[in-house]
Amino acid sequence: MKTFLDENFLLTNDTAVHLFHNIAKDLPIIDYHCHLSPKEIYENIQFNNITEAWLYGDHYKWRMMRANGITEDKVTGQASDYDRFAAWASTLPMAIGNPLYHWSHMELQRFFDVKELINEKNAPVIWEKVNAKLAEGNLRARDLITMSKVTVICTTDDPTDSLEYHIKIKELPDFDTQVLPSFRPDKALEINRATFRPWIAQLEQASGIAIRSYDDLLNALENRAEFFASVGCKVSDHALDYVPYAAAPKEEVAQIFQSALEGQAVSLDDEKKYKAFTLLFLGGVYKKLDWAMQYHINASRNNNGKAFRELGPDTGYDSINDSSVASALTGLLSSLALAESLPRTILYSLNPRDNEILGTLMGSFQGEGIPGKIQLGAAWWFNDTKDGMLQQMKTLGNVGLLGRFVGMLTDSRSFLSYTRHEYFRRLLCNMIGEWVEQGEFPNDEELLKQLVEGISYNNAKQYFSF
Repeated sequence: MKTFLDENFLLTNDTAVHLFHNIAKDLPIIDYHCHLSPKEIYENIQFNNITEAWLYGDHYKWRMMRANGITEDKVTGQASDYDRFAAWASTLPMAIGNPLYHWSHMELQRFFDVKELINEKNAPVIWEKVNAKLAEGNLRARDLITMSKVTVICTTDDPTDSLEYHIKIKELPDFDTQVLPSFRPDKALEINRATFRPWIAQLEQASGIAIRSYDDLLNALENRAEFFASVGCKVSDHALDYVPYAAAPKEEVAQIFQSALEGQAVSLDDEKKYKAFTLLFLGGVYKKLDWAMQYHINASRNNNGKAFRELGPDTGYDSINDSSVASALTGLLSSLALAESLPRTILYSLNPRDNEILGTLMGSFQGEGIPGKIQLGAAWWFNDTKDGMLQQMKTLGNVGLLGRFVGMLTDSRSFLSYTRHEYFRRLLCNMIGEWVEQGEFPNDEELLKQLVEGISYNNAKQYFSF
């Protein structure tokens, strides 16, 4: 019987052990999509206790705690930080099969050298040990990033953001990690939400462009994209809970925008026309700026109306959507290709049934001499599990080029989440090791090294031009 979380955790064959320990383990990390706060990075925040580092803002854990019968005061409410931590410690033993069980123990071990099992009995000693480490002052935000060998972080930023903290981080004399913005114009697309008109006012202020027409909007978005590029942005991102595509002339879309600007409700068909035309315009901007474009598809957000009213978004009440993706996504990508405006693109779906659809669809749009120009994105959110990661990689191997995959990201708000890259690399090495030992792939050291280094780090560095 293997020991829990030993040095060969998740490595079940000799080839995997070699590939991980001698090739993958010590490679640096590129985190090309996350939700870390650039302000917290610049200010180099120090956490007062493990709850601040672990539970504040982590809706992955909040969902598990609620499922374990923990009351909301100990999840997002006013309970003490110790009581919230103890509630999480009492929950985790029930999470067998959930990656949070592995990740939580890995984070304690890698960052704090705490090896106790997380449970209600051990909660007091873990609390004391971790907090004592934090109190030493050398595990601040930037220390955790440096310890994890992170070379690039791409945060997620609204077009109206001033990017002041990204600019300040560049000027830090003792911090080598690039912290770059990502352009996330979701609020520009959501014309039926209450946030739309207030956000337009913010965009006017940020861009210096009075937005009285659809052309004004497009000019303002391009203006902000160019500003983001000047601060080092190389990536855009879109949350497409469904893929919008409906062909319409610009004049019609301009009228739809005008109606929304005047506070009128817009039909779903008109919303699709507006979103599609705007996405096509933005794709052309990204192409011109030589950015990579990311589509995050098929999330169903804020399902619990009562919880949304009380707690707001991103609090653990989302799930997988089942909207159709093939036809609409083909329309978007084909239109971009016809206009010679298709940038490098990463496609993610929260619904795992879409892996084969995306994996085959993207093969229709490869080209221009760019290795892996269109990518099947890493297993995302609810798929960010052992099975989900393996399924995503095996699907890509079945229908595309796994060797060109740009690899793992954290998609996280936590500075402790970089152990997820280790988790991913262990799974990658074990999968490849199994294929080698079963005679399905040659035991060619040079080729294996190229593949593991590429998927773990080098492919992302080349793809994004970091």
